[in-house]
Amino acid sequence: MTNILMVCLGNICRSPLAEGILRAKTEKLGLNVKIDSAGTSNYHIGEHPDKRTVLNAMNHGIDVSKLKARQFIVDDFDAFDRIFVMDSSNYSDVISLARNNDDKRKVELLLNCVYPMSNMSVPDPYFGGEQGFENVYILLDKACELIAESLQTTS
Repeated sequence: MTNILMVCLGNICRSPLAEGILRAKTEKLGLNVKIDSAGTSNYHIGEHPDKRTVLNAMNHGIDVSKLKARQFIVDDFDAFDRIFVMDSSNYSDVISLARNNDDKRKVELLLNCVYPMSNMSVPDPYFGGEQGFENVYILLDKACELIAESLQTTS
């Protein structure tokens, strides 16, 4: 089983959506994958995803409404094989907790799956409108599709 963690700042917009999208794709393919999400901050611990994220996911047939925000912890390096972060700030925050090079090797910017070595960020839609959430969905969907395909070829 492969264990994958999606990480953003508050764990209420981007990372729970990425978790939901990847879970839907891996379940459709019948893959044995554990997927979770976390935030680098403690702003929203225990809260459900942002209502706009939940609505956007529902519009695409994915239910993330029951997920609850949690903060990234050092033990996540032991629990997960791959840790995908949404932007360079998340990357720096996660890497700062790494204990060794093995931990660091697990962390990568999510959009590097789609645009290798571009270090592009998934924009945080929190302060934007509906279109921002849809744009984030499109970016996450592309990346999660490639991750699911790569998991299919390795299992």
